[in-house]
Amino acid sequence: MLEFIFGPNLFFFVIVLVILFSAIKILPEWERGVVLRLGRSVGVRGPGPIILIPGVERLLRVDTRTVTMDIQPQDVISLDNVTLKVNAVIYFRVVDPETAITKVEEYYFATSQLAQTTLRSVVGQYQLDDILAHRDKLNVAIQDILDKTTGSWGVKVSNVEVKNIDLPQNMQSAMARQAEAERERRAKVISADGELERAEKLKEASNILAGSPSALQLAYLQTMTEISGEGTQTVILPIPMDLVKPFLKP
Repeated sequence: MLEFIFGPNLFFFVIVLVILFSAIKILPEWERGVVLRLGRSVGVRGPGPIILIPGVERLLRVDTRTVTMDIQPQDVISLDNVTLKVNAVIYFRVVDPETAITKVEEYYFATSQLAQTTLRSVVGQYQLDDILAHRDKLNVAIQDILDKTTGSWGVKVSNVEVKNIDLPQNMQSAMARQAEAERERRAKVISADGELERAEKLKEASNILAGSPSALQLAYLQTMTEISGEGTQTVILPIPMDLVKPFLKP
């Protein structure tokens, strides 16, 4: 028995074990395997254990989970000739492993390059104000273009988010001055509206007092009370204009 194990058959036994282990592959839940038989795709297998024909079949693993890809900042010239640096993040996953392996070389790299060029192209079609105010439109436009192209690669782009938009220093200063001028304009408009409302209220009050002498007298007494209550020693007595008019005539 020992001679059988440690004898010439040992080498053959080891070779058989190596072949068996190389023929059995186990794929986790999120992976699929594209099987190539003599260089030709024969389908997708997994998850779980997979048995291959040693020396004849080869397994290429594909991760089907959602991938988060960060697009490096891209130099973009907006429609109104403003130079920007824009970066984004895209979310995609492989929905057809066989197509992703056989129709494109390195689908991850291809998707990355396509995302960079699409980001520059789409952002360059908008003016600066629209880029800053309507990122959602940019996200949808970029996603639609990417998804149409990557669909033929077996890749589904589920979401695109523009992250940062960096402006030149002189443009940031100009926008800060513009924002400050806008705040000052709004403050002046609000102040003018307040003065107008105040004038209208005073006009209404004067019309009411002019039509009622008793109301005018009450207002006068109330004013005198408020003046005396403030601790001042100066008392101002209003003189009716009817008494002053004869002296004003030439």
